[in-house]
Amino acid sequence: MAPMVHGLEAKYAGQIDFFFLDASDPATSALQREYGFQYQPYFVLLDKYGQVVKRWNGFVREQEFEAAFESVLK
Repeated sequence: MAPMVHGLEAKYAGQIDFFFLDASDPATSALQREYGFQYQPYFVLLDKYGQVVKRWNGFVREQEFEAAFESVLK
């Protein structure tokens, strides 16, 4: 999924900020708990106020991401 996600990151550059966390890094434990991390891959979309808009676990189609991104950008 990484190539697709990085492609979306390039497509939405300047509109959506992407952050990647290493789930095995103890420094990310607090964020994992805060956002309900369960297993990889795990994605969280936040609005401009930091509120969770959508969460995904496992494989996600590019069109699902794009639909959610477009709804947040409106």
